[in-house]
Amino acid sequence: MVSTHLTNGLVPKSRPYAWSGRGGTWRRSLWSLAFAWPWFDGASEWALRRFFFPASRLWAAARTADGSAERFYETLGAARHPGGDAKLTIALARFQKARARAAALEAEWQRVFFGWEESSVAYRSAVEAARLDGAHAYNAARRFFAFLLRRSAPPIRLDIQSPEAVDAIYASARADLTPFTAPPDPLPAVESSRPVPGAVGTDYWLRFKSPRLGDMVYARVHEPVDVSDPPTLIFGHGVCVEFDHWRGLIDEATTLCAAGFRVIRPEAPWHGRRTPAGSFAGERLIATFPTGLMDGFFGAVQEWAVLADWSRKTSRGPLAFGGTSLGALTAQLAADRAREGAARLRPDGLFLITHCGRIGDATAQGEMTNIFGAAYDPFANGWTPERIDDYLRLLDPRPEAPVAPAKIVSVLGKRDRVTPFASGLALVQAWGVPEANQFIFDRGHFSMPMTLIRRKTPVARFCEAMGSATSGPSRS
Repeated sequence: MVSTHLTNGLVPKSRPYAWSGRGGTWRRSLWSLAFAWPWFDGASEWALRRFFFPASRLWAAARTADGSAERFYETLGAARHPGGDAKLTIALARFQKARARAAALEAEWQRVFFGWEESSVAYRSAVEAARLDGAHAYNAARRFFAFLLRRSAPPIRLDIQSPEAVDAIYASARADLTPFTAPPDPLPAVESSRPVPGAVGTDYWLRFKSPRLGDMVYARVHEPVDVSDPPTLIFGHGVCVEFDHWRGLIDEATTLCAAGFRVIRPEAPWHGRRTPAGSFAGERLIATFPTGLMDGFFGAVQEWAVLADWSRKTSRGPLAFGGTSLGALTAQLAADRAREGAARLRPDGLFLITHCGRIGDATAQGEMTNIFGAAYDPFANGWTPERIDDYLRLLDPRPEAPVAPAKIVSVLGKRDRVTPFASGLALVQAWGVPEANQFIFDRGHFSMPMTLIRRKTPVARFCEAMGSATSGPSRS
């Protein structure tokens, strides 16, 4: 049991966890008015290239340095900053303080939400608010290393496996993908946390062991109040997005939950609580190429099957998969592979935001390659475009729609250079998605979420599409 000094020194007695109301609505509207324009995409790409990814790599190096400047530079693989050891020592000390506080709050959070001892709703809400504050401050510790950015800090720790190494693991997948994506039998047990009031409805968390990756999967559930057998949407996040560990992120779940959906938001492999030591969130997915993509997507497909099973057992309402960017790509692959399994694990609909039809289009034509610059070369270590495509195509959905086309809603940006627009449009057209379910805005990848704060038509259309499914498959 965690000692009570944590509650006195770390958990605040004010600032409730659940906040919404007019203040939150006005803030979201102002953000949308200010940033929901194409100029924001260029600014975001610049910020990712010049600050976020290099600062994240420095932050990740600090995770293994344990306060040692020498170990920091060794992990980073960079030359020492002339005369910068004093600054670095201070930065590492501040980082360690933020890290220790976040770890202590996470431990208390685990105890009150998943432990055997009961606690009051008020205390759980306070612990969740403090945990989120601590996690946000820990992630924001990237700024402590800003003085090193001028030293051309590497944006990513690239690890390109050889074709032979990948063949040893995945060669058979090119003939039959089922062994890599089929739900395990039996499915792992899913544990549900104690609840707290959410911004809309009630929030709680699910956790279970990843069938493929072996770590613990966490998923936040936003459940509407007074809705019997609500429809469920498993909704994935974008790469490097830690929705449960930063304050102030765009939260699509609020709108969907207010519309009556139970929204399950799983943490993708190597994000959030699943981030490996020495990495930043999502780095392994991008940097360990191409096995990071295959491990991550195949692992997520099996994890979504576990969540689909839990959803069917806890509600008779319809089930949908969806997400933004990486989450949307995961949703369409998971829906595609679900056709190989039991009917109860198949979604009834899809809600896809800023997605593309082929992973290869994102890696070969997408802006992420330019954001990482010369440090990111997927064709190193003996790869050719043709040989890489033999594996990346395994992550693409088939040209036949995995669910009824009328129950697919797609949101695309004409200026999207991360998940290329033409690739996403080709997919929804091949699937026969009705034009009324295709929402195309003159926006890019990063301005689209801002746009959807005010443009509620896609959500309304998705609700209509899913409303026509009065019930999902049998829960047996």
